[in-house]
Amino acid sequence: MARIIAIANQKGGVGKTTTCINLAASLATIKRKILVVDLDPQGNATTGSGINKSELVHTSGEVLLEEIPIQSAIQIKTSGNYHLLPANRQLTRAEIMLLKLDGRELRLRHALAPIQHNYDYILIDCPPSLNMLTVNAFVAAHGIMITTQCEFYALEGLSDLVATIKQIQTTVNPKLEIEGILRTMYDARSCLTQDVTDQLTEHFGDKLYRTAIPRNIRLAEAPSFGQPALLYDKKSPGAQAYLILAGEMLGKHDKVQRQKVAPAPASTMNETEEVSI
Repeated sequence: MARIIAIANQKGGVGKTTTCINLAASLATIKRKILVVDLDPQGNATTGSGINKSELVHTSGEVLLEEIPIQSAIQIKTSGNYHLLPANRQLTRAEIMLLKLDGRELRLRHALAPIQHNYDYILIDCPPSLNMLTVNAFVAAHGIMITTQCEFYALEGLSDLVATIKQIQTTVNPKLEIEGILRTMYDARSCLTQDVTDQLTEHFGDKLYRTAIPRNIRLAEAPSFGQPALLYDKKSPGAQAYLILAGEMLGKHDKVQRQKVAPAPASTMNETEEVSI
């Protein structure tokens, strides 16, 4: 069963889409089955995956409106070797229409349910605002990966996003958690970068990924060629950073799974047996 991760921040230009397609390509490279869900009307994850968004027959918008089954819209041939539920400007129409419908915040969760077993991870590229599309992503997700730049205003916006996550937890998705905080456009030479990193560590602890994504021109160039950086220039610092992030993320998930299946300590088992006798 897939783990569903929404990649989000209410602030634009902080590397959400770059992270989504490059993390997906990195996970696909290490033999994981990945679905990317483009939930942004700009359709940048679609374009960055080598799909012409102006030629789409079906999109995520129609899926949210339950006009078609999700299987009919998924693109299985992308430049990053992952599957894609694409989007374009038609998603704006879907967002407006959703506001009039019952159970509107549950549409994506219901759409993903029949195909979850086909993937190891489902990554959702969220729009840069806290709207109904973002709410659908949060209700469907198991975890939220927050991308943030190491600057003052980015920190300021995090509190609102965390408050929204807590609200979703207490209302419709109690299993939702912060998957991790990812620093993007990272410049280790900056004193501000270190100050912000210290504050993120203080507030989020081990939720802050050790991996940081550096400022890298190859990451910026790759989408114009419809490719993740791993295909455009696999030796670039940006591409390598996302491979390392994929490894870190898998390591965390493996550790959690081992803890879930670990047997109880022998002393505890003996005490239980004595009580039952």
